[in-house]
Amino acid sequence: MKKSILIFMILLSGFIFAQDGPKIEFKDKDNTLDYGTVNKEDDNGLRSFVFTNTGNAPLIILDAKSTCGCTVPSFSKEPIPPGGTGKIEVKYNMNLGPIRKTITIETNAVNYDEGRVPLKIKGEVVTKPVENLLEKKSKSPMMQ
Repeated sequence: MKKSILIFMILLSGFIFAQDGPKIEFKDKDNTLDYGTVNKEDDNGLRSFVFTNTGNAPLIILDAKSTCGCTVPSFSKEPIPPGGTGKIEVKYNMNLGPIRKTITIETNAVNYDEGRVPLKIKGEVVTKPVENLLEKKSKSPMMQ
């Protein structure tokens, strides 16, 4: 009797953990996009999180919210079929200094608690160094 109960429990746990439905998997490690060190003047702040629906049902992105107004996410409202790919675009306004922002995506994905997926961006925005032409001339070999 104990063996049959144990076997039943093992089979039941297998069914519970085998989730059917849409699953979202992001290309970026830890769902984090690294801007690196970027010049404010040379970068528009637009990046994309690329994902795949690895589940067996259509994936729907319901909403995307940022932790502040300086980061604006956008996404397609069309369902992503199983095996299909999609992207969530993020536009950061390139404020000088470190970038540490979170975007929360609300989906119907079964592989995240309540379908909420945290996405992160990181990096640093700097200004281009100003080149002093007078200093450059004084270091010229012709001037020595």
